[in-house]
Amino acid sequence: MPLPHFLLLVVATMLAAAVTLWVSLSAGVPLVAFGLLALSAAALLHISRGGHDHDR
Repeated sequence: MPLPHFLLLVVATMLAAAVTLWVSLSAGVPLVAFGLLALSAAALLHISRGGHDHDR
């Protein structure tokens, strides 16, 4: 992947995250809810991957 495309994807991802946080915090969603959602998503992803090869 060319460097400009990669950098554009990084910037687009950061902008999408910033807009998501701004809109939801403006709507009154507490920041703790985002933390719990992020932890739940990370745990679900970890469990769904199935591979527990931590001793590489």
